[in-house]
Order: sequence, then structure tokens, then C-alpha cells
Amino acid sequence: MALSYSVYDVFTDTKLAGNPLAVIFDGEGLGDAAMQAIARETNLSETVFVQPADNPAYTARIRIFTPGRELPFAGHPTVGTAIALAEKAHPAGTLDLVSVLEENVGPVRCAVRLREGEASFAEFDLPRKSQQIHLSLDKAGIADALSLKATEIGFENHVPSIWSAGVPFLMVPVHDVGAARRMEFDPQLWEKTVPFVDGALASAYVYCRGGVNHVAKFHARMFASGMGISEDPATGSAAAALSGAINHFDRLTDGHHPVLIEQGVEMGRPSFIHLHMDIEGGAISNARIGGQAVRIATGTLDL
Repeated sequence: MALSYSVYDVFTDTKLAGNPLAVIFDGEGLGDAAMQAIARETNLSETVFVQPADNPAYTARIRIFTPGRELPFAGHPTVGTAIALAEKAHPAGTLDLVSVLEENVGPVRCAVRLREGEASFAEFDLPRKSQQIHLSLDKAGIADALSLKATEIGFENHVPSIWSAGVPFLMVPVHDVGAARRMEFDPQLWEKTVPFVDGALASAYVYCRGGVNHVAKFHARMFASGMGISEDPATGSAAAALSGAINHFDRLTDGHHPVLIEQGVEMGRPSFIHLHMDIEGGAISNARIGGQAVRIATGTLDL
């Protein structure tokens, strides 16, 4: 069996930056065990398997696997796959199109912009609004797991909290970019300290205001040892969850709020995630995640 695939660097316009994603175009007929084995083989933070959509009005059904388990939803696979399918169907030219990808979380609407000579861009509506999960958290234990002082955890009125827009993350605000860059993640201490959510260990999303790139409003790092990911260069599902924390702690005014998040700097793979929030009556009425992606490889898997 020969399966065609492409690898894209996502949330970047530069090859060998951003978050790499494997897109397996011939996912129909593969069982869960085979898809998980292939995801372990690619050893990327996520591998996507494209299958025919159950609803013929939609573009495709996609299954998203980390090296450790399947995810109901993830941001950089959604952006990367929307672009990969658009470029495969329209290999040249300038085009704006809308596609809908069936994910385990539900249908996800994506807008894709193709431009000759430029990195393609895709943006998707969050399939679920970010919701807070109220669980008891140990601030001192979290600080130890990040090799930081307890006084470096939190800024302004931001405190550790758990949020999910399909995938739960323990959001850890830290004092500044220096603390975010200096921290060292200890997966054993993290597992002993933080709660499990829906049977899975909550991943760590460390964030602060500002960035190494001065256009960024937030600097972030993400660690998901429970998913087989030591550190992730760009995490759209975490940025989606962060939308709830931002609105909750910053008490955003009604209107449109664009937020640029940088991630992956410490890994040498800088990534830029575009988050847009529309606020009505103090609540998020709509939110979108977007970014660019560039193809870095194509080929076949011979199984």
C-alpha cells in the first residue's frame, strides 16, 4: 500500500520554522491502530489522515493523531490541512475559498487564501468557545514543575487556570518573557502536581505578555508529555483555549480584538498564531485562529 503525503510547516511563512505537520492524503480504510503507528513513525506533534467526509457538502473528514493519542481537535492540523487540500486542488494561481473539515469535535469552517509566490493563509472559526474548567491547582507545585519561583507565577490578575475549546490546557501565566524563556519543564513533577481532565493529564501552556518579536502581544510555550510531545512549536488549540483566559482576566471591552501570539522561539522554530475575538456583552461571541503554512516535503509511505 502506497500512501501519498505532504509535510507542511504551519504558523510560519518560512520553511524549517513553525510547527511541522504530516498530512496523509489517503487515510480512507486505515484503522485506528495503523493511524497511531504511522503517527509514531512520523514523530511529529500531529499527523493528519484525510478521509471522505460523511457530509458530502464538506471538504473532507480528518483524523488527528499525536505520537501518543488521537485528538478531537487541534489548530495547526486544521490550518495546515485546509491549506494542503486547497493547494492540492488548485496548484497554481490566486484564490480565496471556504472549506469545512469534519473533525471529531465537529465541523470546522475554514477560509483559505492562496497567493502566487506567497505563503498560503488559512483561518478557522473555533468549533467550541473556550470554557473554564474549575479544578483545584497547586501554585507552588506548578512553579516547581517549571523550575520557577512561586512569585514568578502570574501577572496582573492572571493566575493559573484550566480552559478548553475542545482540548484542555492548564494555562500558566508567568511574570515576563525572561521567566518564560528561563523555565525548565519537569514532566515527572508536572504529572505529580496537576490534575487529570477527562482522563488525560492536562498539558502545560505557559504564557506572558509581550514577546521577543515586538509585534506579538503574548509569548507562549506548550508542553504535553501526556501526548508524547516534549515541547510544541505552535499550538492552535491552546491559543483557542487562551481566548477564554484573556477575556476572563483582561475583561475585554465589546468589539473586535486581534491578538498575535508567538511560540516556538526557544526551540528555534518561531511561530505566529493569529487570534481574533469578537466580544459582545462581555462574552466571546466569535473567535478565529489563523496562520500561514509552507510545504516542505512530499512523498509516499510504502506500507
